[in-house]
Amino acid sequence: MTNGRFSISLHILTLLDQMSGKLVSSEFLAGSINTNPVLVRKEISNLKKHGLVDSKEGKAGGFSLAKPAARIRLSDVYHAVRQTSPLGQAKNTPNPDCPVGRQIQQHLEDLYAEAEEALVKKLGSTTLAEFHSRFI
Repeated sequence: MTNGRFSISLHILTLLDQMSGKLVSSEFLAGSINTNPVLVRKEISNLKKHGLVDSKEGKAGGFSLAKPAARIRLSDVYHAVRQTSPLGQAKNTPNPDCPVGRQIQQHLEDLYAEAEEALVKKLGSTTLAEFHSRFI
């Protein structure tokens, strides 16, 4: 996950927790993240699809957490934004005649799965509320 979606989504969710009880605009969120509101709305749409964010349309509308921060695990955020292995993928096909080349992909996949399992376990041990408490 080298594309930054996790950090942007976690920033959004932490701000929504900070502004608990208020509806927050995508422009406000984008200003804090220092990015385009369109990118924020795209990430919010994904977080909403995964049950982490609610929205209210209209002039007085905005976004809020869909559930208490203490019930959102950082692993929930990771699963919501994960697109590829956190360690990436090789872009080439190894030589099948090479003793390493013919086996490397399976060994890498096993290694990546173990590393991702450890990452998800670590993220699953922390809630959004616990993460947010570091800012106070």
